[in-house]
Amino acid sequence: MRFPIKLNMSRTVAIALVAVASLWILSGYLLPHETPESKAAIRPNEQAPKLFRVAVIDAKTEQHSRKLILSGRTEADHKVMAVARTGGILTELRVKRGQYVQKDEVIAVLSDESREAQVAQARALVVQRKAELEARRKLVMTGALPKLDLVNLESQQSAAEAALSAAEAERDRGTVRAPWAGVVTDVPVQVGTSAFSMAGKEIAQIIALDPMLAIVEAAERNLGGIKVNEPAEIRLVTGQKVTGRVRFVSKSAAAATRTYRVEVEIPNADGAIPDGITAEVALRMDPQPATRIPRSALTFASNGALGVRAVDKSDIVQFVPIAVVEDDQADMWVAGIADGARVIVQGQDFVREGQKVQPMAANADKVSEAQ
Repeated sequence: MRFPIKLNMSRTVAIALVAVASLWILSGYLLPHETPESKAAIRPNEQAPKLFRVAVIDAKTEQHSRKLILSGRTEADHKVMAVARTGGILTELRVKRGQYVQKDEVIAVLSDESREAQVAQARALVVQRKAELEARRKLVMTGALPKLDLVNLESQQSAAEAALSAAEAERDRGTVRAPWAGVVTDVPVQVGTSAFSMAGKEIAQIIALDPMLAIVEAAERNLGGIKVNEPAEIRLVTGQKVTGRVRFVSKSAAAATRTYRVEVEIPNADGAIPDGITAEVALRMDPQPATRIPRSALTFASNGALGVRAVDKSDIVQFVPIAVVEDDQADMWVAGIADGARVIVQGQDFVREGQKVQPMAANADKVSEAQ
């Protein structure tokens, strides 16, 4: 009797276990379960990840003339060494170094009595020939002498007058005058220097300081952008800044350097700019389209290319390669950026191409402080 009771209990337990297992399996289909939508419904206060914020500016393309900076020196427009044109003794020296002289001012006198004697002799001969001509002219008019004699006398008088002019010119060569207004920079002679060796000897060097020239050498690749009469800015080694105009651009290159001489004329009425001082000349080149951006906006691509990062209409970061037009210390003038492009000026080094960001208008003051 006990055996059937145990058998019935075993069947009952087995049936119960099968029923529980079936209910557990069916619960996955019959009971509701968690989905992405249900998760969102269960956590309504949870937000999506925030986008990285970047500061942008609207690029503006305009015509920009870059500066070409060249180093050179100042040079007097006129520089000459006054020399003696005849022999004699240097009896007067009327100038000294640093003295300012006017055009045709006497700077030295050479004494030679023979020149005065030649002038006196030539003048006396002119007087004689003139008297003879007047006396014979009356005889020719009366027919006492042939007209041919009158022609000979007129010829002799003209020759005498020419000889007088030559003698006076030789006498005047003994007076050395300044060829133009300027400053005496060197006087290599002294009073008493004589005699016949004075012909061709240097008396004084005179330079004209107004105008002054700034001389620079331009490379052949920059020659096309330099125009005559264009303005130029000159900064002297003393710190003085002046303006001038391009006066001359050479058409022939120096054989050694393959550079071209450029002369910039500078007004110097007060003589404040000396000759031979180091100068830096800034020339404006032909204008070209360029965009002005902060220096801090520049970055490098993974391949080493220089450029900027910009944000397109979908707020996706893009890399824009650029070419530097001019480095203006605080800012850069570059080519290659489309007009109206949104250039990232803050945060560009923390984002990558293809990344979606949240662009914000840049604060001009903060951008300038970041330079």
